[in-house]
Amino acid sequence: MLITRYQYNPILTKMDVPYPVATVHNAAVVKHHGKYIMIFRSHKLNGRSILGIADSEDGYNFKVDDKPFMVPATKGIFKEYETYGIEDPRIVSIDGEYLITYSAYSKHGVRIGLAKTKDFKTVERFSLITEADYRNVVIFPEKINGLYARLDRPHSEISPWSIWISYSPDLKYWGESKLIMKPMKYHWDEMKIGPGAPPIKTPHGWLHIYHGVFPTMDGCVYRLGAALHNLLDPSVIIAVGDEWILQPEEDYEITGYVHNVVFCCGAVLEDDGNLKIYWGGADTVMCLGTVNIDVLVNHCLNNSRPALG
Repeated sequence: MLITRYQYNPILTKMDVPYPVATVHNAAVVKHHGKYIMIFRSHKLNGRSILGIADSEDGYNFKVDDKPFMVPATKGIFKEYETYGIEDPRIVSIDGEYLITYSAYSKHGVRIGLAKTKDFKTVERFSLITEADYRNVVIFPEKINGLYARLDRPHSEISPWSIWISYSPDLKYWGESKLIMKPMKYHWDEMKIGPGAPPIKTPHGWLHIYHGVFPTMDGCVYRLGAALHNLLDPSVIIAVGDEWILQPEEDYEITGYVHNVVFCCGAVLEDDGNLKIYWGGADTVMCLGTVNIDVLVNHCLNNSRPALG
């Protein structure tokens, strides 16, 4: 396995949250003024999801705030589309503010909301940036050719659960969409794939950690893989690592709210080239592992498979 698990995993559980929740998982993590900020998903005791927030000095030991960071909206257009809960955030920093994408669930299906914050104390909902039924939207952490760029995954059997790219001049209106990566038959991600953590810039391309799902007779298995996108045209995928980089192996990943899941929404690149990767284990707890980013880049370049199969 390429990723070294932190010996004291899980790093966050429901017991660390000072209000009633059933789970702590699928968290986005960024560094803000030298401190690690984690925005995590929790199931409330009625089964619907909210977003909590925690911080850390070292990226390993997190303290949860005494109240949630975001709960479903109670007014305006967001109220109608967040009725069933908000889930699976991702965070990037662009032009002095943090952009948070999250899944908004309602009777209309699932859409992606975009919120903004500068200090993680106040947050402003900006726009609903997809129609139904989309998940796993991650925004690139800088403009490319003057446009914002994002990866997403329509929940559709027409082009089964594949990764697309879209562009926007203003974060509100998105277009020029293009299918760029598909699941591969008879592979570890043959059922569906989706964007994970926001892409990380390297000299060799944008490194993207994604998730892949494999169906078994005992249910689905969620694993992590890696791909490299062209720096100037991220719709071009340079390489996709043929093998997974992480799979459920520990008890806290195998057994939980959803069995056999590792699911990543955030990763932090350190100055020494080591990457802290954060993932939800079994949709129940938060976990952490480390790997040098060059290892993942080489994993893609040296043992690649087609992006579109």
